Amino acid sequence: QVQLVESGGGLVQAGGSLRLSCAASGRTASSYALGWFRQTPGKEREFVATISGGGGVTDYADSVKGRFTISRDNDKNTLYLQMNSLKPEDTAVYFCAISRYYAIARRVGSYVSWGQGTQVTVSS
Repeated sequence: QVQLVESGGGLVQAGGSLRLSCAASGRTASSYALGWFRQTPGKEREFVATISGGGGVTDYADSVKGRFTISRDNDKNTLYLQMNSLKPEDTAVYFCAISRYYAIARRVGSYVSWGQGTQVTVSS
């Protein structure tokens, strides 16, 4: 079982930046893809970005491509999401998750463990 803990959320003005972190403990996370998702009240959890087990392959939702960067440090068992040029529509609770696969994955069902989430609020 892997435990995931997100940090780095907060309140930022539109155009600003935040970096989210996700610390993983438990079984070796480096063998599996990791992902970031977000959710707003009344909506389904939405894919944001994913990175393969080795970190060499990434994928992004169209809405964040060019503004967000996902990365991982397997020595530290930590996942990151650098968010630049933030927009009010990026406001959400952001979750990190670990996949059952080594390769990247966009579907919520591909992920087996989730963090508790961190709130990101972007003011206009």
